[in-house]
Amino acid sequence: MKKYFSFLPVLALAAMMCSCVSTKKIVYFQGSDSLFMQAQEVLQQYEMKLKPADQILVKVTCSEPDLLSVFAQDVVMGTSGGGRGNSSSYLSSGASGGMSNAYGYTITNDGYVVLPSIGKVHVAGLTTLDAATVIEEKIKEVSKIKDPGVTVNLLNARVAVLGAVKTPKVVSLTSERNTVLDVLSQCGDIADTGLRQKIKLYREVDGKRMMYKMDLTKSDVFDSPAYYVQQNDLIYVEPNKSQSIKSSAFYTFWTAGATILGTLATITSMIILIKNNK
Repeated sequence: MKKYFSFLPVLALAAMMCSCVSTKKIVYFQGSDSLFMQAQEVLQQYEMKLKPADQILVKVTCSEPDLLSVFAQDVVMGTSGGGRGNSSSYLSSGASGGMSNAYGYTITNDGYVVLPSIGKVHVAGLTTLDAATVIEEKIKEVSKIKDPGVTVNLLNARVAVLGAVKTPKVVSLTSERNTVLDVLSQCGDIADTGLRQKIKLYREVDGKRMMYKMDLTKSDVFDSPAYYVQQNDLIYVEPNKSQSIKSSAFYTFWTAGATILGTLATITSMIILIKNNK
């Protein structure tokens, strides 16, 4: 009988350990203390490249406001589906006393924006800075504006986040330099049921869909080509497979039984200890 009771503490401990999670599975960037004893060079390309169906804001400035009249009209633009729609326009005073016009455009399926009185300009595959340079040169080539200043901004950049995060949603990007951690933090971080070692990011690259795997518990995540997100990325956080077990009636019974077993083992051990001391 004593031998039987002596196994109770062991069984209780084993039951409680089943619900424990190793810190190695939840701590981010393990090994980074030694890695970052010296500054690490950022090697990844984080600049976003414009893609078909992206919406961009094109702002044109000029020292002679009258020359901007070619932009001051309700202009039709190309859309991702090959259809047509009205562009949005904005007129404001420039810092140098000139005027500026800004228009929103959707990049067509073949990678162009259609500018009023300027024509089609291919911008897909370019950064916003490079696209601004190309549009500026095009304006100089076909119009009387000899000193145009062009700024291009991406309007609809966003990333979808699914899986075991606290708030799955579509995250709008506020800049062109956003990391996967920035996006996950917007979702309230990974849920307790999520696997930080199994993050998948899906991305379209040159007409092909690619998948990148990341382990946020390792410091080499900073070197991943998916560390900096791109517009239209999809992030999926894989849930822990044991979650379905934890939500089952068996697991509830097992947890309650482990608690009762632990209490019984403690009481029994005390009784045996008292009897042995008499």
